[in-house]
Amino acid sequence: MPEATLAAVVEELETLYDPAWAESWDAVGLVCGDPAAAVRRVLFAVDPVRTVVDEALAWGADLVVTHHPLYLRGTTSVAATTFKGRVVHTLIKNDVALYTAHTNADVADPGVSDALARAVGLTGDLVPLRPAADDPRRGLGRIGSLAEPVTLAEFAARAAAGLPRTAWGLRVAGDPDRRVRRIAVSGGAGDSLLGTARAAGVDAFLTADLRHHPASEFVEAGGPALLDAAHWATEWPWLGQAAALLTSVLGARGITVETRVSETVTDAWTTTAQCEDTK
Repeated sequence: MPEATLAAVVEELETLYDPAWAESWDAVGLVCGDPAAAVRRVLFAVDPVRTVVDEALAWGADLVVTHHPLYLRGTTSVAATTFKGRVVHTLIKNDVALYTAHTNADVADPGVSDALARAVGLTGDLVPLRPAADDPRRGLGRIGSLAEPVTLAEFAARAAAGLPRTAWGLRVAGDPDRRVRRIAVSGGAGDSLLGTARAAGVDAFLTADLRHHPASEFVEAGGPALLDAAHWATEWPWLGQAAALLTSVLGARGITVETRVSETVTDAWTTTAQCEDTK
């Protein structure tokens, strides 16, 4: 049986998530690791942070695949005087590779938003919210439908139940009794797709990191209902999809690896508090 090398695993990851699909500002691909090294265990996570590295070491992973880049804006140093530098040092000292699939995974078919759509209950065919210019099957976001119309409040409850639990939870803008069925979703920050969601004529748009002014103006202008989840939570469902796809494509080559999805919550927000009623 062929042995899984890091080079072979990266080759298949880049077939699934072509680096050419990434945005020009993005930083995707192999961050550290010897292409000739053997890979037996692969850990999938959203963020390349110390708690994820600790999980990888405890499990005996040879490769960590994350959605978010470690150095998005580049660096001139990986000294262990910063938390990112310490991550690099720890990985290299323990022979653990790090690979990133970010905006190239966002627009893949299937990609981040396909997994999000299924997690919140959308069924049937999914189509990109903003199709890629070179391939209409790929692109940002997804549009799908619920099996039957429900109230916005009911959909919000289903979506919250389908996503991993975070302190943020799910914020909703719109009439709770409004009936919704055709839904747009986009994993990660979705401000840039608000106008596209309105033009698509969907009943609701679920994404993350919505800012006050764009969301307020969107609702005031009669746009679809909005559901704003934690950034980490909207991207976490992709991990299981990516792990299954990698296992499948490597298996077709007679290569076996063990995969694991990190359940470490790396959302930046850890708790919430309500302002006291002083009336």
